[in-house]
Amino acid sequence: MSKFKISVLILTVVLIGVAAFLLAKNKDELDNEHTKDKVTLALDWTPNTNHTGIYVAKQNGWYDEENIDLEIIPYSSTQSDVLVASGKADIGIGFTEGVVSSAAGDSPVVSIATIIAGNTSSIAVRAEDNINSLAELDGKIYGGYGAPYEEPVMKQAIKNDGGEGKFKQVVVNTAPLDALESKKVDFVWVYDGWEGIEAKQRGFEIKQFPIIEHGIPDYSTPNIITSPKEISERSDVLKRFMKATVRGYEFARSNPDEAARLLILANPGGTFPNEGLVYESQKYLSPRYQTEGKTWGLQDPELWHNYPEFMVRNKAVLDVSGNPVDSIDYDALYTNQFIE
Repeated sequence: MSKFKISVLILTVVLIGVAAFLLAKNKDELDNEHTKDKVTLALDWTPNTNHTGIYVAKQNGWYDEENIDLEIIPYSSTQSDVLVASGKADIGIGFTEGVVSSAAGDSPVVSIATIIAGNTSSIAVRAEDNINSLAELDGKIYGGYGAPYEEPVMKQAIKNDGGEGKFKQVVVNTAPLDALESKKVDFVWVYDGWEGIEAKQRGFEIKQFPIIEHGIPDYSTPNIITSPKEISERSDVLKRFMKATVRGYEFARSNPDEAARLLILANPGGTFPNEGLVYESQKYLSPRYQTEGKTWGLQDPELWHNYPEFMVRNKAVLDVSGNPVDSIDYDALYTNQFIE
């Protein structure tokens, strides 16, 4: 056999080997893609800085590293806890009040992480009204969402400031801050880390009364929620989902500006008309995501007893027939099992 033929044979063998390697590599990559676990997550509202850690983890490929194919379901009129309880979403962003209310019905959900360690909400009034005490809200108009827990919170906070807790409650069809500014209502319930900053940026002067400074038990909210069925059947998936999510929020705790940039980048243009609000909100929330020294997401058992007990005591938790419940299992409302 000539040297030329030998060279051709060697080259052919090498090319066949390289081709086989590339085919095997592509097959492995396709197999990995096909074996990713699909997870759907329902938002509680349009994207905002409560959700930053999730978008950070998604943008950085950390769910992919955990073999999770995460689909974020856009906000809809159907509450996230309803979507999770019905199996239309695997995971959701929910609220303590929703978790407690669900426990009294026939479709419970469970909190598997807290997004913000403590309550950062306030009762807000117009600064021009010169209201210096919540007692002065007696006889005023409260603009809310119509949830059963709102009235007890407002009433008790007013009573704790020396008032009678008597006011008119209306359901607003705009953002509460807009309803307050347009003078359709006299006081609203706002998040300091979003509406509080938004009001300042648009030159609308408000006065805020943090609810936990007026006798309302502290609680961590919003939360990441799932269903008992999901916990029972896909605990490994939840653990990997939370590993990437913890990583995302821990990054946001230490890197507020970059985290805000990634949140904006991850969403379609126009999602945030005021990008400055996103950056300022992130600076406010990052140090409040979790108590210093604790892993993000870990939940405090005391908070899951005190505020839910307040809700039950004030008849703000209703069963499927619309009747107030006398008690619920507080320890069943949350779990820390998916956070390392």
